[in-house]
Amino acid sequence: MSSVTFENVIKNYDALPVVKNISFEVKDGTFVSFLGPSGCGKTTCLRMIAGLENNTAGVIRLDDQVVSCPDKKLFVPTEKRQLGMVFQSYAIWPHMTVFENIAFPLRIRKLEKNQINEQVNRIVKTVELEGLEGRRPNQLSGGQQQRVALARGLVARPKVLLLDEPLSNLDAKLREKMRSDIRRIQQEFKITCVYVTHDQIEAFTMSDQIAVMKDGHVLQMDTPNNIRDNPADEWVAEFIKTPVH
Repeated sequence: MSSVTFENVIKNYDALPVVKNISFEVKDGTFVSFLGPSGCGKTTCLRMIAGLENNTAGVIRLDDQVVSCPDKKLFVPTEKRQLGMVFQSYAIWPHMTVFENIAFPLRIRKLEKNQINEQVNRIVKTVELEGLEGRRPNQLSGGQQQRVALARGLVARPKVLLLDEPLSNLDAKLREKMRSDIRRIQQEFKITCVYVTHDQIEAFTMSDQIAVMKDGHVLQMDTPNNIRDNPADEWVAEFIKTPVH
């Protein structure tokens, strides 16, 4: 497990500021959602945690390790940050079976075959994919494909699991089931999760804390109950009134 800290982080694309001097901490073992409208900077924050984007200024830490600090020309690449990632598009390989997709991160780490089998079989049970190990993605439903992506993100026991709009391609009934499953698995693994969504229902039902973003700023980072009962300003109050599906 791990914590994530931003200190005065800025991200510019050319001269355009997208993330504007934000600071926050995601504590060890917590589930934090970044919630806001399209273009608010939430996915950019996730990508900076992952090392898929460089911050323009400020410091990013995983636990006590600085993973990005432009002032010191310090940048730890993605593959050395011990992260798991789950994307909206699933990003699973069509030519691989369920087992092979999930095992891929372990094979990259050159684990022995028996270790790979043991860890994959364990996570397959956790995400309820038993009996589907030999199928390819085109033989799976959308929900099953998302479970494969989730299993692959978790199998190597990452310090932090990053999820970028992972349920937006699923129908409403399946989204509800996957919300509860992701939360159950997060609590079972006691893993730190950073979850990006524009859907208030997802954020308020799954999270220990929510960071509400607008125009590159974090307007409020608090528990779901406190945000609902004590919104930081009128924009936050108005934004959370009508859930977006």
